[in-house]
Amino acid sequence: MEGGTGGRGSRTTDENASTGRVSQAADGAHSTDLPPAGVRAAVEERARRSLGGSEDAIHALVAGAARARHAGGGTLVDVGCGTGALWGRLAERFDRYVGVDAARYDGFPADGELVLADLDAPELPLPAGAADVVAAVETIEHLENPRAFVRSLARLARPGGWIIVTTPNQLSLLSKATLLLKNRFNAFQDASYPAHLTALLEVDLRRIAAECGLTEIAIEYTGSGRVPGTGRHHPAALARRFPRALSDNVLLAARKPHA
Repeated sequence: MEGGTGGRGSRTTDENASTGRVSQAADGAHSTDLPPAGVRAAVEERARRSLGGSEDAIHALVAGAARARHAGGGTLVDVGCGTGALWGRLAERFDRYVGVDAARYDGFPADGELVLADLDAPELPLPAGAADVVAAVETIEHLENPRAFVRSLARLARPGGWIIVTTPNQLSLLSKATLLLKNRFNAFQDASYPAHLTALLEVDLRRIAAECGLTEIAIEYTGSGRVPGTGRHHPAALARRFPRALSDNVLLAARKPHA
């Protein structure tokens, strides 16, 4: 996961250029009171277990999906942004980068804007239609209600904008083997709990996107996956030949209809 769930407040602060601009909530209607300190600490700890980053193969897939669908310019909103590594791959494609997460991670881009927010909240503290592309890289599996989360992402996208979501691939050979042997998906074993909460299949992603009124729904795979019982990865050519079975992660891309 690149981020997690956390508290949000009602003030806006600027940090030094090495960390980028930090806003704890948007002004006006989206501002809410902070949850209790104990709740904030718990959800921020869940977020930090991810170390704020994802594998290069996932970022490459997301960047490729964004380039294929968005001609350029406008705003990229990265929900569950972590260290903001996605911006390093897409800075030339967009004019503005807004990261949303429960906590600030070291290395967040100096030219980015960071909004601290509870990703499990019904509405993220950004204006509706703020983004040309909304990405959520390895974030949805950390949240309690994936359908509410995708609705929140769809609200952020402008009409005609794109939503891109990635999550662990439960249909991979590795995940199926772990389920057979241990009665749980590979990315949802005890070591990953409570950071990983919600396992989603390809069909779930398609259904959720359709239920949210999104169109042009597409599924893609990283073409990068580990061999069960080893630390090695499948040969790249083989993984590209059988992407669903040999990829550790899956991507959903869908479009918000024009008004």
